[in-house]
Amino acid sequence: MTYLNIFPMLKATKMNGRKSNSTLANFIKANPGLAVLKSGDLIEAILISKESKTAYFDLGPFGSGVVYGREFAKAASVLKTLEVGGKISAKIIDPENDNGYAELSLSEADAQKNWEVIKNLKESGEIITVKALGANSGGLIAEVNKIKAFIPVSQLSAEHYPKVDDGDRGKILEGLKKLVNQELKVKVMDFKPKSAKLILSERETVQDNSRELLNQYKAGDVVDGIISGVTDFGAFMKFTMNPKIEGLIHISELDHKLIENPKEIVKLDDAVKAKIIDIKDGRVSLSLKALKPDPWAKVEEKYKAGQEITGKVTRFNPFGAFIALDPEIQGLIHISEFGGSQEEMKKQLELGKSLQFKIEMLKPSEKRIILKLKK
Repeated sequence: MTYLNIFPMLKATKMNGRKSNSTLANFIKANPGLAVLKSGDLIEAILISKESKTAYFDLGPFGSGVVYGREFAKAASVLKTLEVGGKISAKIIDPENDNGYAELSLSEADAQKNWEVIKNLKESGEIITVKALGANSGGLIAEVNKIKAFIPVSQLSAEHYPKVDDGDRGKILEGLKKLVNQELKVKVMDFKPKSAKLILSERETVQDNSRELLNQYKAGDVVDGIISGVTDFGAFMKFTMNPKIEGLIHISELDHKLIENPKEIVKLDDAVKAKIIDIKDGRVSLSLKALKPDPWAKVEEKYKAGQEITGKVTRFNPFGAFIALDPEIQGLIHISEFGGSQEEMKKQLELGKSLQFKIEMLKPSEKRIILKLKK
């Protein structure tokens, strides 16, 4: 038995301009095994007829559907090429309106199908190729299955990550613009259909390729590498023996001393040795300072509590000022020494100026020297 001979009376009663006792609700009640249409469902529809602003569809055992008003205008290009008898996916807007029809959306059905594809790509972890269509200072704009997508700067591979030393957003944008019209291999990282948000990652695909190679390494290994990128938060290093593997040396792992800019320690294309301190989820964390002598290990041989010493003011922060006592050791004079006032602190201390200080407290285990300004 087909829908054509199940619903002749049902369709007729729906055409009369009001719901009747023999419409869809009563039919479903009499046939409990039949699936019920719900708003948001996708269904296959067959075009019955087209009018100037309305299109009617056969929904099989679910009766008839209609596309009109804004939905008709949004689907105009699709309806123009769809012939009577042609099949198309439709989304249920209202299972049964006052005239007994299921109200349909063709445009939303297309979008929903596209998001289903995105969902499957996310779940499968499939690598896809996209073209960079545009750029802004935050990343690249692309498209997947008719859906606008975004690749954040942080999700680019080190090869494509803009090599900008000072973090200048204008320079980052210039670097990203060079990638426009290039094809990139990416994975779906996150998606939210309701807000039309689709985030892609190129970095994840690189990590997938390097995971197998990483099996031959472990934390504690010392490796040779080339600095492949310098950012405000650290430096990237490619392994000399396996250039497909790239690790991050965080700014805190570049040196024992406090630094403001990683470029103080490394530059692009520098050849270095680094120690692997962690391998997790295909990401490698490296350290340069782990291979350097720790100047704090012998700090008590040079400095004592109560000692008066000359130090140079190197930088201010909300807690006080850092004072270089020698090329490797810095102390801190707390802002409380100036009544908690940044203005007063900067009045008494001057960047780059050498002054006399007294060591109030020395804690080598915490790598801390607390100073007072000698009056």
